[in-house]
Amino acid sequence: MAPAPVKIDSVSFSKPTVEDGAAMWELVNESTLDQNSAYKYIMMCEFFAETCVVAKEDDQVVGFVTAFIPPERQDVVFVWQIGVHSSQRGKGLASKLLDDLVQRDGCKEVKYVEATVTPSNEASQALFRRLARSYNTECEVSECFSEDLFPEAGHEEELTFRVGPIK
Repeated sequence: MAPAPVKIDSVSFSKPTVEDGAAMWELVNESTLDQNSAYKYIMMCEFFAETCVVAKEDDQVVGFVTAFIPPERQDVVFVWQIGVHSSQRGKGLASKLLDDLVQRDGCKEVKYVEATVTPSNEASQALFRRLARSYNTECEVSECFSEDLFPEAGHEEELTFRVGPIK
């Protein structure tokens, strides 16, 4: 049985359903986040709901995190993307989404949260450093994907942010 959605202020946090995928995609398209196909969000909601979170206010998606546990590293949850609607920015919603994620039953064996972040994405860098502080643990940063791996011009390198151990 799925746990009841967590409620913070007027925003609730829960597992996404496939019906949430389109709203997640729309939120991304209204932002500066890297765009993926609508199929990606629907697929994440169907096959990775245990490691994804949606935040809703008045039944509208106002934030989400998509993540997965790599098969060869069961103690890691890899955060693919975090989206927060402009109406919710500055309220700590991204931190609350990550906290909800790591507290999930699907993440009970997780000891590390990882994500790749570009050098210019100061907001995401601060988010993962804040996560480390809130769990009184480390945030290690290392090289991951160099910019020459990306086919489009101007894509920055991606750095791995590794937070943990947690719990």
